[in-house]
Amino acid sequence: MAQLEVELVAANGKIWEGSAHQVSARGVEGELGILPGHVPMLSALGEGEIRIEGEGGGKTIVVEGGFISVDRDRVTIVTDSVKQS
Repeated sequence: MAQLEVELVAANGKIWEGSAHQVSARGVEGELGILPGHVPMLSALGEGEIRIEGEGGGKTIVVEGGFISVDRDRVTIVTDSVKQS
């Protein structure tokens, strides 16, 4: 099964890095769902949850905005502030 390589970075450094089969986030224009094979994309994030679903379960992180980039099954999330839940 194809995987996404996900990296979450905040102003104070790398928060999380790992593999996932799905990433969901709230963009400024609506909800984003990212699966392996997603077309390249760059989007601004709104305030809300980032949900990362992987083999070992899920991880939810609350961000106060930022950007998400997708390219060749690599997802990079950049934000100023995170609150893990």
